[in-house]
Amino acid sequence: MRDFVFDARLPRVVFGAGALAHLPRELAALGIGRALVLSTPGQRALAERAAALLGGASAGVFAQAAMHVPVEVARAAAAEARRVGADGAVAIGGGSTTGLGKTLALDPGLPVVAVPTTYAGSEVTSVYGLTEAGTKKTARDPRVLPRAVIYDAELSLGLPWTTTVVSMLNAIAHAAEALYAPDANPVTDLLAEEGMRAGAAALDRLRLEPRDVDARGDALAAAWLCGTVLGNTTIGLHHKLCHTLGGSFGLPHAEVHAVVLPHALAYNAPAAPRAVATIARALAAARASGAAPSPEASAPAAVFKLGRRHGAPTSLAAIGMRAEDLDRAADLAMLQPYPNPRPLERDAIRVLLQRAFDGVAPD
Repeated sequence: MRDFVFDARLPRVVFGAGALAHLPRELAALGIGRALVLSTPGQRALAERAAALLGGASAGVFAQAAMHVPVEVARAAAAEARRVGADGAVAIGGGSTTGLGKTLALDPGLPVVAVPTTYAGSEVTSVYGLTEAGTKKTARDPRVLPRAVIYDAELSLGLPWTTTVVSMLNAIAHAAEALYAPDANPVTDLLAEEGMRAGAAALDRLRLEPRDVDARGDALAAAWLCGTVLGNTTIGLHHKLCHTLGGSFGLPHAEVHAVVLPHALAYNAPAAPRAVATIARALAAARASGAAPSPEASAPAAVFKLGRRHGAPTSLAAIGMRAEDLDRAADLAMLQPYPNPRPLERDAIRVLLQRAFDGVAPD
């Protein structure tokens, strides 16, 4: 018998092609009369579109969201929200924008509606992060969970292929690590397995037709499932390494997840046999052809091959990591204790990082 406690924390979800049209209704239901629309500089046009849709319920656009949420950007957004008298926020875009919206949920305490256009999954979690002086710190707070999430597959039709792949691998990482979390339970296990299967299957379809709106919808649904399990379980070594590498060394968030995941799974595999078996089974089920690996195949190798098959980066060196920073990264990964199925060993983590840096396929 398996003991567990499951206390679900979930936002309202509105899902469908063209669902952005429901944004005014969702804000009105929350009593938001002046929403500040957030985006990155590259998605300002989409933010302006959302603001126009809101009409008088828009307090303007703040298009300065940045990767890993620099504390300076968070402070600037909070100051802008106060200046325009915003009583809510709309975060439209990827994980960087969602992350910025979460900081406004803390200061100045605004309710947030998220409109994700990638597969980050953070829109359904109470995890947030801030980067200051080269260090990214993450925490959980129920206040940062968006009040509503609008998933509109049409908004991701133009997502570049490379971004599509690494973003989905980011989502798969959420589900994979949730399987060996100390607070995993039968519900999160089911969501994680289906999220990984659906995400990998969607990639196979999107490689053939990137503008297939149904496949984009399946990818968003997979990201929702994977994000949901992240939001209801505790993160371990994989996420800790990714936050360290991204926040301290400026590496791109989703790409780091794509590179590190196979190696983090290989590190934990001896201590989490049930989890790695589930991961292998999910990825095998995603393949429509007879070339799929058996469920007994190595989960780390299956994840590595999934990324390589779709053109994801496979080495830290390829995404900007410097060899001379690997020792410091291993030291930083050991600074704060966190749950992980295999005990954290500095030398073993250093080997993990070297293999990820070199892009060596895990066994």
